[in-house]
Amino acid sequence: MAAMNIHRCRFVSYPPSTINALAFSHPSTNSRKGSPPSTLRLAVGRANGDIDIWNPLKGSWFHETTLKGGKDRSVEGLVWTQESDEEDDDGAKIDGRLRLFSIGYSTAVTEWDLGLGKPVRHTNGNFGEIWCIAAQPKWQATAKESSKQSAIEGGFRGQNIVIGCADGAVVLLSTADGDLKFQRSLSRASAKKARILSVTFQNRSIVIAGCADSTIRVFDTRSGQILRSMPLGSGPTGGPKEILVWSVKCLPNGSIVSGDSTGEVRFWDGKNYTLTQRLKSHRADVLDIETSIDGNTVISGGMDRRSIVYKRIGTGKGQDRRRWAKVLHRRFHSHDVKTMATFEAKNFSVIASGGIDTTPVIIPLREFGLEYHQTLPGIPQYPAVQSAPVKRLLMSWWEREVRIWRICRPDYQPSGDDEAAASPSGRKLVAKITLSSEESITSATLSATGDILAISTVVDVKIFRLRERRSTSADMLRVNKLESDQLPLKAGGKLVQFSPDARWLFVIDNNSQVWVIRLTHDSDQRDGPHLTNDIGVYPKGLRLKRLNRHRGESKSNPVGALGNYDRVINRLAFSPDSRIVVVGDLSGYLDSWVLEDHDDTQPVKEDTGDGDSLSGHSSSEGNNYNRAIKMARPILGQHWIRNPSVSLLPKLPSAPIILSFRPPPSADPHQQARNLPVSEDRLLVLTSEHQIYEFEVLKGRLSAWSRRNPSKNLPEVFRDTKARAMGCIWDTNAGMQRLWLYGSSWLWMFNLSKDFQVFVGDSPTSKKGIKKKRKHDEIEDRKHTSGAGSKIRDSELETGIGRKIRKTAGLEKEPEWISLEPPPGSDIDGDGDGQEASALATLRQEIGGGSGDDNDGIQGAEAARDFVAKRRRRGKTAWWSTYKYRPIMGIVPIGSAHDGKELTGGGEALVSQDPEVVLVERPLWDVDLPPRYYGDQEWVK
Repeated sequence: MAAMNIHRCRFVSYPPSTINALAFSHPSTNSRKGSPPSTLRLAVGRANGDIDIWNPLKGSWFHETTLKGGKDRSVEGLVWTQESDEEDDDGAKIDGRLRLFSIGYSTAVTEWDLGLGKPVRHTNGNFGEIWCIAAQPKWQATAKESSKQSAIEGGFRGQNIVIGCADGAVVLLSTADGDLKFQRSLSRASAKKARILSVTFQNRSIVIAGCADSTIRVFDTRSGQILRSMPLGSGPTGGPKEILVWSVKCLPNGSIVSGDSTGEVRFWDGKNYTLTQRLKSHRADVLDIETSIDGNTVISGGMDRRSIVYKRIGTGKGQDRRRWAKVLHRRFHSHDVKTMATFEAKNFSVIASGGIDTTPVIIPLREFGLEYHQTLPGIPQYPAVQSAPVKRLLMSWWEREVRIWRICRPDYQPSGDDEAAASPSGRKLVAKITLSSEESITSATLSATGDILAISTVVDVKIFRLRERRSTSADMLRVNKLESDQLPLKAGGKLVQFSPDARWLFVIDNNSQVWVIRLTHDSDQRDGPHLTNDIGVYPKGLRLKRLNRHRGESKSNPVGALGNYDRVINRLAFSPDSRIVVVGDLSGYLDSWVLEDHDDTQPVKEDTGDGDSLSGHSSSEGNNYNRAIKMARPILGQHWIRNPSVSLLPKLPSAPIILSFRPPPSADPHQQARNLPVSEDRLLVLTSEHQIYEFEVLKGRLSAWSRRNPSKNLPEVFRDTKARAMGCIWDTNAGMQRLWLYGSSWLWMFNLSKDFQVFVGDSPTSKKGIKKKRKHDEIEDRKHTSGAGSKIRDSELETGIGRKIRKTAGLEKEPEWISLEPPPGSDIDGDGDGQEASALATLRQEIGGGSGDDNDGIQGAEAARDFVAKRRRRGKTAWWSTYKYRPIMGIVPIGSAHDGKELTGGGEALVSQDPEVVLVERPLWDVDLPPRYYGDQEWVK
């Protein structure tokens, strides 16, 4: 078995950012529908100004995109609103548009466009620094109040926004007509200037505000008057006099829950606004509170890192029914819990929490204590690392900074005068670039030869030339910017990538349009207008048009509540010979183009077209090809045309997270040809649901390997892995066809030269088969969760009661075990492939041997390793995995067998044929976090 040489690196100082705000795009619902809406998203606001957008994906939680911030910006609050639903000409319901707003310790409220990935408007006013924000509840028609309430609000059925400011002002902002503007001040700035720390709506007309002067105030948005003030008293003895009300929330019956700086959670009557109960549950400030949709559960988080659950006690409707009790607490975070958000549906009920430790945590709400939590990665899920294997360069970027290191060979012995290579750490920082603009980097790419660097922000794209400093021994790179007036470079972009031969730069702009930029070399043309030494930028770019995928849908609302967000391009891949390029979007569509007429080195007379390579739609494969040839504009004797078979590629069931062409055994990116590519065109696609497909792009069909190996044959543990894949590495040395996939906490190898075997278990009527079936049923039951982690085993439950009861009908009859849980809903069922157990299922069966002990069976880690080793020795396994590395920022190839002598400085060392990679980790314990305010009775302070 061939090995993979891994450089395990932790020197990349990527700074994860504190989570300050969380918000779900939809309110919780009591609907009988099992699954949450398809447009449900979780927005995560960070201290560096970034907003991460997560798709719950039935509990698999896929990071779709990040809205980038900038210098000295912070997201301190987030809310979603949804415009009122409408009807089209056919009477069909059109969901109202979702809108996302943020605040950040300034006097502005910012609205974001998810499709563009940047702000669309800012609203300022004559008020102080904004500290909190809340959205009005959605309008709901009722028999008594529908017409009356609609008349009071002037017919407006959308959701307005209320903000609380540092000077004591409470301001109502209108979102009518797709705008955001001032509507009314509910409380003007006072002489005391009591900060408004938290705000929420009790109903569509009443606002509850928690202040910094030991008071909770109630406002009426219709009259703009204060209805009531609820004092909390003075602070504890020896502490501050004023109590800070960090969070206020309202239960469905109108009752109010508050959390403050004394560590108390207080419950208030929602009709007469009097205190009904107070619980001293936290040892430090309570920073946020969330409630369940039925009003029977409250959860709080605070500086003591605890997440505490409270439930009602008593069964009557009188006084006992309103009593609350602390049920249990957990510490899901290693630092302060700053913010939480909840969403509930029939088969989905979770709390998202975040704080200074930078990692979002998904906690089961309805099944708290019965299911595990799920910790989402705090690092980017699109790898922020790249490499130039030929020159052994490793690049990483964050915020407005790019750093490049040179990685030394493990077996290289430097000479005495080679100071750079003599670094004891095995790497050398050779370049550091800091952008002068205030916008954060959205994407960066480094050519395979390490000569060119491209960096994109939402406002522009910059291209840099990298050269060796031959005159010094510092081994530093000289960085020069390549000037160009091309439109795509001035308009900004969200994704940039060089082709493997470094002749083409593809830019995905903010509108998800595909632009092509040609890079010129000495071999292309001499004395060009934009030539800088040996590399330059061709003066004109090319825009490639994608197929219109929404022709059969409503023009007024083509894709639903999120607008064109699902058409955002999130992945791009080149073929090894740089002649095929494929892009994928969040809806699952793939678009591809091919390069025709390779390398006529003399420039061609420019076409007088409009600059688009394609226009309109293809009706057939032949017409598409002919039209593409006619409309394509040549650049230095080459032009990109739409793949004639692009319309044959099916829509993926979910968004692609990995696009990668299978490399041939020996790929030469500089080969010459004049027709459509005939080399390797097999594209491997991994979706956000961890389904693997391989397409023959030029034929528009699945490859033979993909037809033999459907996704249901993948190892069960891979399909059930919660953490999504981030990237891949290919190993094609010595005739291998190995694919290495990695996520933030795992690394998998799939041997694509072998098919995944399907094993059929023992007969279900046999004694051994019955035991295996029980074990299989237990595993299947643990999959049906409420959106967080898997179910806790019965033997590990700490809630005091199991999930089953034993029913005995007499001494002569066998006892019957009855489940206390409802059957899992059909909306979250598995793939239905129980008849054909995967290799992992067989592994579990053979290891467990039907034992009823929870410490045996699937818990036998040592037995599992022995079993896999035996299978591997017999050549019957097509996969391998490890969880040794975490958290993984990225894995990139380093070194080149073809350039071994150059890489070793002219030495004669033998170059290994095994793949050599750099694995970048960013463990949380290595991140500089602020000290905890509370750390009593801990061995780690």
